[in-house]
Amino acid sequence: MSRFTGTVLAVTSALALVAGSAAAAVAAPAPGAAAEAKVAAVDWKPCNPDPSQPDPKIYDCAVYQVPLDYDHPKGETTGIAMMRRRASDPAKRIGSLFLNPGGPGGSGYLWATTTRFGKDVQDRFDLVGFDPRGVARSNPLKCFTTDEEAAAVNDRMIGVPVTRAEIAQTIDATEDYSDACSRNAGPLIEHMSTINVVRDLDRMRRAVGDSKLNFAGFSYGTLIGATYAGMYPDKVRALIVDGNVDPNLRMHNGVEYDRQRATGFEVALTEFLKRCQTAGAPRCAFGAGDTRAKFDALRDHLRTSPVTLPDGTQVTLSSFTSQVASSLYAQRLQAPLAVSLQAIHQVLNAPAAAPQGLAAAAPAVDPAVVENAKVLAKTVPNALREALPETPYSSDDSYYGVNCQDKPYPSNPWTLANLAKPWEKESPTFGRYQAFDGPTCASWPAPARDAETFTGPWNRKTAAPVMVIGNLYDPATNYGFAQRMQRQLGNAVLVSVDVVEHCAVGRSKELNKLVTDYLVNQKAPAPGQLLKPDAEAFPPVA
Repeated sequence: MSRFTGTVLAVTSALALVAGSAAAAVAAPAPGAAAEAKVAAVDWKPCNPDPSQPDPKIYDCAVYQVPLDYDHPKGETTGIAMMRRRASDPAKRIGSLFLNPGGPGGSGYLWATTTRFGKDVQDRFDLVGFDPRGVARSNPLKCFTTDEEAAAVNDRMIGVPVTRAEIAQTIDATEDYSDACSRNAGPLIEHMSTINVVRDLDRMRRAVGDSKLNFAGFSYGTLIGATYAGMYPDKVRALIVDGNVDPNLRMHNGVEYDRQRATGFEVALTEFLKRCQTAGAPRCAFGAGDTRAKFDALRDHLRTSPVTLPDGTQVTLSSFTSQVASSLYAQRLQAPLAVSLQAIHQVLNAPAAAPQGLAAAAPAVDPAVVENAKVLAKTVPNALREALPETPYSSDDSYYGVNCQDKPYPSNPWTLANLAKPWEKESPTFGRYQAFDGPTCASWPAPARDAETFTGPWNRKTAAPVMVIGNLYDPATNYGFAQRMQRQLGNAVLVSVDVVEHCAVGRSKELNKLVTDYLVNQKAPAPGQLLKPDAEAFPPVA
């Protein structure tokens, strides 16, 4: 997310420390190996997803109890918060469509209200959103007791540390974070891996009365879908995976997976800059001149020193990188990103407002330009969280709770930190950024090497083809991952979309026709299709 020799040597060293981490891996059960066990039905109660608005009277909510530890199914339980939007045409109802937005740690509860799917899907399916175990409303995994305690640790982490002192400070903070999790998270931290989420999902499928699963998973949710296909292939009716991970790589080699994520971000950035230059100014505010050279100059300046705006606000390498990464996720954010990039370019290149030689001279910059540049001064959180705020600690720690149990990493955080330099050579903007997503997992109290995980095989033939969707320039889950997902699954079709964005359902009418036909009529799309999104990142100026 190296020049190849340095990267290969560094990654090989890291892998030597990860060897043997799949000892607790779980093999896929044989299809139809045992009769399906009965489970308690979901006890739905009417609810209003937005109490500030009139109740539409089409939603129900529940908390469904599942085993905390599936090795002890009659022991302690944990609750899964669920919401459903009832099918609009009950007489033609097919079943439930379960939804997961990814993350890991993304709250899917309110996805029952999503408009990503068309009327025919809403007519025929109950849309069921849920917060996976340890997420948001589902007994959230909490490493801290107060927001202040969390801030004392998190504020010491630098997203893109460059100097030895910054790196040491960040690694020290990740170890304190892990220590807090060990003290405060409780037994749930041992049972956050994706295999448990999939077991919960299959139990929920049975609990709503469906003989087979209908599921749409986005981003990390594609790993849930692929794992379900591997564990319960004969229970798949329709399964959509959009914005795909590479399941085999992710579950066997967290280090290499992260390196390839960095390259995916870099490819998406390059395409964004290319499309911006093609559109030109004013369609793309950053489109005048050489966009690549301008961007690289900004990044390289920030690598050595922050940009101080006239009001004293500082844009740092960490805040800049996180904002660029976040904007690549959604096409609608890319024109505003271009405005902010042009603004900071203007600030950095503005003439001094006072005679040359006065150190205190501030650049003469329009206040509106400064406001646009300030957008790049705020660091975007590295995970989507929707924890309830009524507690002294208003967030949750499910992002690392899942990642660190699924993805094998070396146990020495400096092994990962030492990868930053070669990764940065290969991916100048995102290599170092991605290298520092892993060190927390090096000291995690419940790491993948000790966890029960599903590591394949992924090639069991499902009862119905899986619909795989991949964007050509997906930053977070690069297009190569989608291609590999399609090849790894035993029965899957890949549909591609030509767009710089993460995930595609709901962004293309052409795609949604295929999605509707697949879900409602069980008609798999023809392979090899390349679709266009409905909107452009830089539409013509009226």
